[in-house]
Amino acid sequence: MKLQQAFAGALLDPQQACPADLITANGSDPAVRFAVYRNNVLSSLVDALASSYPVVSQLVGEEFFRAMAQLFVQQQPPHSPLLVNYGDDFAGFIEGFAPASSLPYLADVARLERLRVKAYHSADCAPVAAAQLAEVLAEPAQLQALRLQLQPSLALLCSSYAVVSLWAAHQGELTISSVLPLQAEQALIVRQQWAVRVQAISLGCAAFIDSLQQGLTLGEAAANGFAHEPDFDLSASLALLIQQQAISALLPTTDCLRSTL
Repeated sequence: MKLQQAFAGALLDPQQACPADLITANGSDPAVRFAVYRNNVLSSLVDALASSYPVVSQLVGEEFFRAMAQLFVQQQPPHSPLLVNYGDDFAGFIEGFAPASSLPYLADVARLERLRVKAYHSADCAPVAAAQLAEVLAEPAQLQALRLQLQPSLALLCSSYAVVSLWAAHQGELTISSVLPLQAEQALIVRQQWAVRVQAISLGCAAFIDSLQQGLTLGEAAANGFAHEPDFDLSASLALLIQQQAISALLPTTDCLRSTL
C-alpha cells in the first residue's frame, strides 16, 4: 500500500523522485521507465482537457493552455476511468488561476464547453411529435397548467460575458473583432440527434426555460419570463423549444386532466 501511495503521488508530480523499491522486468533503470510513464499519463490527461476545451485553448494559446492544464491535472487527478468525464471542475480552477485573470470570461467559456460535452453524451430521448404539440397548443385553456418535460441534453448558462459570441467566433460564425466580450449573454445548449447546438437567448427566455426545467407550469414559467424581461416573447420562446426539438413530454397537471373529464 505504501508503494502504491508513493507511486500515485509521484506520478502526477514531476518534482517528486521515482518511488523507491520499483523494479523492471528487463533490469533497466526504473527511474527512466517511470519518467516515461509519468510523461505519458500527464500528456494524455492534458490532451483530454484540450479535446474538451478547444475554444479555451484557442483563447489562451496552446502553450499557456497545456501549462495551465498540467497544473490542474496535478491538483485534481481523475476519479473515473472515463476521460470524457474528466475536467468538470476545470472552469472553477481557471477562475482562481491568477495568470488567466486578464481574461475574466475564460471560466464561463469553459463552462459552456463542458455543457456541450455533457449534452453530447446525454441520454437519448425522442421529442414530442409535432401533431401532439399542435393538438395541445390548439387548447389555450389548458396551456396555463401544462408542464413541459425538456430534453436531458438541454442546459442553460447565464453569463456576465459574451460566451456565445466568443464560442461562435471560434467556429467561424462571427468575426472576433465584432465580439464585445464584456456584454452579458445567456446560452441555450441542446443536442439534436448528434449535433450540439449553442444559441444566445434573451434573459426572459432563459428564466422561462429554467422554470420549465424546475417543473413549474407553463403559466408560472411565463410569469417568470416576464418578471425578468418586460418584453419577453412567450410565443417566440415556445417556438424556439419546438424548433430545437427540446420538448420530450407534455405533462398536464391534475387540474388540467380533471377539466377534460
